[in-house]
Amino acid sequence: MNVQWQRRITWLTAALLIVAALAYSFRPQPRLVDIAAAHRGPMQVTIQEEGKTRVTDRYIITAPVAGTTCRVDLEVGDPVDKGETLVNINPLQSQALDPRSRAEAQARVAAGEASLRAAEQNVGAARAEADLAGTELARLEPLVEAGHISQERLDQARAVKRGTEAALRSAVFAVEVARYELEAARTALRFTGNRSSDPEDIVRVAAPVTGRILKLNQECEGVVERGQPLLEIGDTRSLEIETDVLSADAVKIKPGMPVLYERWGGDEPLNGRVRRVEPVGFTKISALGVEEQRVLIISDITSDAAQWQTLGDGYRVESRFILWENEDVLQIPASALFRVDEQWALFVMDDGEARRRRVEVGQRNGLYAQILDGLAEGEAVITHPDKSLEDGMAVKRR
Repeated sequence: MNVQWQRRITWLTAALLIVAALAYSFRPQPRLVDIAAAHRGPMQVTIQEEGKTRVTDRYIITAPVAGTTCRVDLEVGDPVDKGETLVNINPLQSQALDPRSRAEAQARVAAGEASLRAAEQNVGAARAEADLAGTELARLEPLVEAGHISQERLDQARAVKRGTEAALRSAVFAVEVARYELEAARTALRFTGNRSSDPEDIVRVAAPVTGRILKLNQECEGVVERGQPLLEIGDTRSLEIETDVLSADAVKIKPGMPVLYERWGGDEPLNGRVRRVEPVGFTKISALGVEEQRVLIISDITSDAAQWQTLGDGYRVESRFILWENEDVLQIPASALFRVDEQWALFVMDDGEARRRRVEVGQRNGLYAQILDGLAEGEAVITHPDKSLEDGMAVKRR
């Protein structure tokens, strides 16, 4: 009898163990989830697009008269000084000027003189604006130190001063260009119809400004027409960045806004400021074949010139426009957020359970989101929650 009871107890114990094992194996398992802790740190909201450098002031040298050019010994990148002879042109000894052609040539000379006078007046106006901007900046600097105005107001004044200085440089450059065009018009009036073969009558095309050769249109000896482009020159020490962005992003960018230039070839990003948002857009076909409306943003490099002296005209950069930034922001991965009844929500991991919580969201940059209310620093949030995750469900960190 004792043996039978022992067998029954053994079989009963084995059955209970099997049932317990089955119950344990089929019990609801915690969901494996990815979590991240809410933390404080710096945060930026930016727009990033590809841009390229370009010389701020460039000039296309054209042939003042029709004739035969000598071979150009210059190469792209060679430095040239103002007044240096770039090309020699032997004028064509063709027909004399008829009254109409002479009147047109004289009119071009008169127009060149008027353009020179207008350019000189523009220099005066640009210099007055630059002086005013400098005075305003000097007036605001002690007010910032005293705490009467914000640092942003001072930064705007500095941006205005840099813009007026750039406008003054361009105005001075325009005077040199106008003076060169006037000399070209006078040369055309003097040599067109000249039948002399005197070597002194060879037209010497000089550089209107100091700079470098950017492009050679006519390198070999040959016949050129009046007005035909020969070469381009510009000062590569004065560069600006042109970046085309979507028109929907361009409306968020304002003059004076800071820019970072990355992947330009140096170890550190370069700093810059937006100078102008062009008011005219253009259509561009994207890599996917989609038509996009783009707008050019022109910005200046504000970093020390010694950092970017190896940059040249037409070099590629990555422009990152800083729309908003803060050094102390409570933030979480943006992938943790989802919408519930037109409000933002997330799941917090609390004692091995997922707890849904509504939060107030501020700025977002695609990767991270600013949390204004509803979450404390250090709390663990579940990233990439799917639709099957419910409030109170058991979860476990992956």
